[in-house]
Amino acid sequence: MAFAQQLAKISLEIGAIKINPKNPFTWASGYRMPLYNDNRMLLGNAEHRTLIAEGMKAIIEKEDIRVDTVAGVATAGIPHATSLANLIKLPLVYVRSSPKEHGLKNQVEGILKPGQAVVVVEDLISTGGSALKAVDTVREAGGVVEHCLGIFSYGFPEARERFEKSQCQLHTLLNLDSLLRVAVKEGYIPSEEKQVIDTWRQNPFEWGKQQGA
Repeated sequence: MAFAQQLAKISLEIGAIKINPKNPFTWASGYRMPLYNDNRMLLGNAEHRTLIAEGMKAIIEKEDIRVDTVAGVATAGIPHATSLANLIKLPLVYVRSSPKEHGLKNQVEGILKPGQAVVVVEDLISTGGSALKAVDTVREAGGVVEHCLGIFSYGFPEARERFEKSQCQLHTLLNLDSLLRVAVKEGYIPSEEKQVIDTWRQNPFEWGKQQGA
């Protein structure tokens, strides 16, 4: 919980996470949502990067996760995978969204040996699509992937179902419940706006339409 609280405070302070139900944000998908996350803002401070790596290391230790190699999802997961791999002194690979068009046409870059236990690192989990695509890619390359680490998850049911179907456990440093507790306590949102967010998460992809956004 300590990592979640620290990360929530930092993310809200620097604007890596913004909450505004009254003026929803338009995501890249075109949906109107009351939250917006940009974890790239956490890259600008060495202490923030270290906090994320230490939090992920703590998850690995607590869950007793076997790791031979750390894999970062291009592009946003790569810096955090790098920090984690450096911290726990393990090899690093990264996963492209599609195979390189020239040279060896790799999609997994780096040295990955068949049978190695790989933890996939992504920055943000919304529907889980990009992370699970990377999981499948590593598996196809011979890696054994049973766990994915992330910084923040919106907690969408779609993502949970996808990870369960893929037989990959998702672990994030921060989730929506922890974020909202800190946001209310620190005065970033009034308690009534938390209720709006609770309504949104029940049907996130229809929420904007229902609000007339």
